[in-house]
Amino acid sequence: MPTRRRGNTLEKWEVAIIKAMIAAKQPSNDQDILAYFTRPSRSINHRAIAEIRKDLKHKTIKPAAPEELDEFLSNYPDIDQQTGLSARGDELLVKAREAMIAAVNTFNSLGLMFRAELFIVTTIIAWTYFMHAWFKRQGIDYRYKKKGVVQTTKNGAELYWELGFCLRHAKCPLPPGTIKNLELLLEIRHEIEHKSTDRIDDALSSKLQACCINFNDALKQEFGKQYALERRLPIALQFVTFDGDLCGELKKAKALPANIETTMNTFISTMKPEEQADPRFAFRVAFIPKIGKPSTADAAYTLVKEGSEEAKEIAHVLLKEVDKPRFTASDIVRMMQKEGYPRFTIHNHTELWKSLNAKKETGYGTPGPYKGTWVWFEPWLTRVRAHCQEKAGLYS
Repeated sequence: MPTRRRGNTLEKWEVAIIKAMIAAKQPSNDQDILAYFTRPSRSINHRAIAEIRKDLKHKTIKPAAPEELDEFLSNYPDIDQQTGLSARGDELLVKAREAMIAAVNTFNSLGLMFRAELFIVTTIIAWTYFMHAWFKRQGIDYRYKKKGVVQTTKNGAELYWELGFCLRHAKCPLPPGTIKNLELLLEIRHEIEHKSTDRIDDALSSKLQACCINFNDALKQEFGKQYALERRLPIALQFVTFDGDLCGELKKAKALPANIETTMNTFISTMKPEEQADPRFAFRVAFIPKIGKPSTADAAYTLVKEGSEEAKEIAHVLLKEVDKPRFTASDIVRMMQKEGYPRFTIHNHTELWKSLNAKKETGYGTPGPYKGTWVWFEPWLTRVRAHCQEKAGLYS
């Protein structure tokens, strides 16, 4: 459950408005004034208004000007009906949610070629607002200070902590996997900020997905379930199925830009295996077609409990696909000779794969575990067998 900071949480501008209401007798009693400043995201004790009226607290804050009071009343209520958030009072949390919604909508937009870069930049803004909202609620001053003096820009604006600093703060509430995920995205952001890159969407997809889920979890954990984004961002629809041909096309995707690949490899090399496997760092989903009798409420996806028999069976199916049998050239030659083609040799095998450019063909094989070696998969074994059958007179 989200925690709520105890005590008076009125902001200075709110105190100024309250003093202006008291002076103008608009509204006329403390209970009615209190109603303007209590909302689902923040409750105020009724004594707070009396303490301001009697000058027991906030003595140094001056009343707002009459025009400011009129503007406040004319814009009231500024509450989002779905979440109960105030556009002004909960500005940081509102901006955090909207920035993440913008990041996801941008990534899912049709016709964009550099979606990952746009997502990363926008989602870092979302997380920064989230952390500032959390620090503010906890009463932690998130402004840069030097010898107790708040630092400002050359134009006089106060300097607030950037996301990297927030993540390193001793009281940061985020789990380690979430922090690692954001640290990697920050590293990628530094690389793409002032440089042009090739498409990196597919290579980063598991990290971006984890980032979205982490943000939604953090919203619910730290501020409340009513602020979750799943009602605003339902599951996406697509026009393709993940069949063998599509998987093959995905595998043909061009390599990452050298600077991005180096950044990712350097970052991940410092992580422990269990950190890399943490779904908060990189979230991966296995898609398996669901075959069976449909129902009137047949969802496009099914959630399977981790550790259940169904989950084990799915893992077995996935491992069958991932852990493909591998054969060396010598293995294939021996198998063909045992099948009745004794004259088929290593030389014949080499000539065949070169003539078909088989090492460039997706699904036929892959570099072996040792430098300069190559291993073949079952589709290539089937192709060699067909070749031997075609040339039976030569190899028998």
